[in-house]
Amino acid sequence: MIAKAEAFLKDTFAQSAYLQANPSDRDYRLEHSYRVANLAKAIAEAEGFDATHATIAGLLHDIAYCEEMKTREDWGNHGRRSAALARPFLESLHLPEDVVQEICYGIAIHVDDQADFLWERTPLCDTVSDADNIDRYDAYRIYETLQYLKYSEMTFEEKQDLVTNMLGKLNQFKDLPLGTKTATALWRQRLEEQIAFYERLQAQLNHSTEIL
Repeated sequence: MIAKAEAFLKDTFAQSAYLQANPSDRDYRLEHSYRVANLAKAIAEAEGFDATHATIAGLLHDIAYCEEMKTREDWGNHGRRSAALARPFLESLHLPEDVVQEICYGIAIHVDDQADFLWERTPLCDTVSDADNIDRYDAYRIYETLQYLKYSEMTFEEKQDLVTNMLGKLNQFKDLPLGTKTATALWRQRLEEQIAFYERLQAQLNHSTEIL
């Protein structure tokens, strides 16, 4: 089933006119989907719920990125749209209806905690958004954030302000509980790694203008 989900994801992205015109977006979204799927699998294995279903949910959680998102509203709706796109594929696997519903619900709520249908919130459902959030604070995002904010083009004072603000945000987020003990532990590990990086960067900045 996982191989079929991988093929469905890749085929959907390959057939997307928007992603064909934006190959860097396609590559990033595919790589992100794999990272989220692997995190979801690890959480499920540690917590004792179905790792195959969690992996499939992770793979398909952002499949709506095959469509161009022109507005903030489009982005906010992409969890529900991804669930709608994933549902026919999941049904084609002849999964039990409750499994299809559970996977779709987890995908639907992963952006803004809102679905367009009612279902029970299970650990698998929480794991989709948890894995997504953990990946957003992993090592790759340090590079991506600094590149996006054009860190190398900032003034020295702007760099100092950025690092101070990042450390404040990371320390604020670090102790937020996630849906399972495993996800919470992974989240805190990733946040602590980012905090260590920015603390080191802050120390280097402090040594960059004078003899202390």
